[in-house]
Amino acid sequence: MSLRLLHVHAHPDDESSKGAATTAYYVAQGVRVRVATCTGGERGSILNPKLETPENEANLPALRKAEMAEAARILGIEQVWLDYVDSGMPEEGEELPPDAFARLDPAVAAGPLVKVIREFRPQVLTTYDESGGYPHPDHIQCHRVSMAAVEAAADPDAWPEHGEPWVVPKVYYDMTLHRGRYAALDAAMHAAGLGRPYAEWLAQWGEDSERLSRLTTFVPCADFFDVRNQALLAHATQIDPEGRWFAVPLAIQRAGWPTEDYQLVRSTVPVALPESDLFAGLRQAESGDAGNYSI
Repeated sequence: MSLRLLHVHAHPDDESSKGAATTAYYVAQGVRVRVATCTGGERGSILNPKLETPENEANLPALRKAEMAEAARILGIEQVWLDYVDSGMPEEGEELPPDAFARLDPAVAAGPLVKVIREFRPQVLTTYDESGGYPHPDHIQCHRVSMAAVEAAADPDAWPEHGEPWVVPKVYYDMTLHRGRYAALDAAMHAAGLGRPYAEWLAQWGEDSERLSRLTTFVPCADFFDVRNQALLAHATQIDPEGRWFAVPLAIQRAGWPTEDYQLVRSTVPVALPESDLFAGLRQAESGDAGNYSI
């Protein structure tokens, strides 16, 4: 059985900051992994101080595409652009630009992703939860469009020009960036006498027990944290190599929280929670024979 995993992300670099070790873990097993990137990150900022120049700012869209290509090479994935325009991060009370991805009707914006789903026929799709993981308008819209596309891809009457219907057997929310993970890593650093790199961040974050309680699936991908870091660094305009992404040595990360974490939100196959495999229940049978179990 050919296993296929589709990640849907809002911007280039999201595939490397969210679930990249999971991706590398499955690529090493021979799973085909494709990333659908909704926007080009055109309205983003340069977050690496060493690259913050007028020339780079003027060329940011092209730079981000080149960075995405390098990250895809490192991760061993296929990648497609859905070609929507980045919404930016508006100030409170500020309206979104007229061409912003987040302004679109999700049912209409789902069309290109429906085509990707029907062509790739993934057994597993990951996206963000209702909050987007954090309240960026493109992340929230990515959730809405992803879920609309999963529904529409299965409907023979929807988007018939985009191919034969496909039911995605398992859908997950990527929950890797949760407070529990960073609290554990902060505590592990403190225990090693290396300070508390996330103390201020955790204090601002506050308690997040509800999000932690939603976790269902823990992928043991610690051996691929270094690949994740390499993919992150490929997004040179977006990642400060001296920033908090790299504050904890890999050995402490592997011991302190060795998984990337997900919430299973839809399944056509029986599941036993918690899981350690996104493909649990799918490896022994063709997904078309999986039945109608749902959660």
